Amino acid sequence: MIIPCIDLMGGKVVQLVQGKTPALELDSVDDALRLFQAFSLINVIDLDAAMSQGNNDALVEEIVKNKRARVGGGVRSVERATQLIDLGAEQIIVGTRAFSQDGVDHDFLNSLSNKIGTERVIIAIDSLAGQVAIRGWRESIRMSPAEAVRILEPYCGGFLCTFVDNEGTMQGTDLKLFHSLRQATDKTLIAAGGIASLDEVRELVQADIQVALGMAIYTGRLKLDHLLEFA
Repeated sequence: MIIPCIDLMGGKVVQLVQGKTPALELDSVDDALRLFQAFSLINVIDLDAAMSQGNNDALVEEIVKNKRARVGGGVRSVERATQLIDLGAEQIIVGTRAFSQDGVDHDFLNSLSNKIGTERVIIAIDSLAGQVAIRGWRESIRMSPAEAVRILEPYCGGFLCTFVDNEGTMQGTDLKLFHSLRQATDKTLIAAGGIASLDEVRELVQADIQVALGMAIYTGRLKLDHLLEFA
């Protein structure tokens, strides 16, 4: 299954390299929705909310009225997660807030899953140099992605794992990483970060791993008509 990605910043759809350097932008959410009309589900990340620089709730609401969506970015409280569900998000993506300096924030995750339901929680596990990266990929904790998956399973319906090392570069992804995560959990697993070829997409889908694509689609590196067989 292919999951197109819409990242929001400053009222626009953007794509960043490794979460920092802007690479492209679209003026209109409608353009992105038209681009992805053949796909049943999308990932939406509010980068402004993630960086505590406001939010793009009006655009999120516009998107979820037209498309099934998982929504994340700046989900730091149960109240914020509930607000996004109320806007129309199908599932909530939680990143840094799922973790503490000591590992996993069990209290928060218990509260979150009890409030909105375990199946509506997707936990983002960002892999950088083999460790879980947090706080916009500026810090890491001493935990491998596979270790994190095993600990976090009781609190969510699935995982969005990004291979940060190659995020936005279209230089290929770490297939071994995603195969190891597939062995670690039976829950929904979404792969992201550097995916740039149909061979990679095919291998991941055949392993029952969903594929989140952003830069490769927006730049035309991967053609939409070639991806429809996986939609």
